[in-house]
Amino acid sequence: MLDQIDLSILALLRKNSRLQWKDIGEQVHLSGQAVGNRIRRMEQEGIIQGYTTLIDEAKITPFLTALVTMFMTTTDHSLFTRFIKSRSEIVQAHRISGEGCYSMVVHVPDQEALNHFLDALLPFGNYRVNLSINKLK
Repeated sequence: MLDQIDLSILALLRKNSRLQWKDIGEQVHLSGQAVGNRIRRMEQEGIIQGYTTLIDEAKITPFLTALVTMFMTTTDHSLFTRFIKSRSEIVQAHRISGEGCYSMVVHVPDQEALNHFLDALLPFGNYRVNLSINKLK
């Protein structure tokens, strides 16, 4: 069970996973060793599943971000699920309620690549596409 200190540690790690245990300890009023013990326990329990680096990919390689809503024409979604997992340009995919069946965030280098991707969607159903013009968060 997580207590308020664990939740505070997680909040600090979400903001900056590179924080030193000692620095976290100063903010939650524990020693660095006590923070380390709590972090190791949360890792072992699967609460903390890993650490990552967020990279602004647009600064490395410019790309288009498309927000694609998929409207399936079949009730067998297993083939589409495999399609999602096999496509590197899909950076997020969610099965949704409301309008549409799936919502995807797609990164492609240009409009031609976007057209090829959208053509690959057609066997599964119809889609709606919105292009991102500015990432806010």
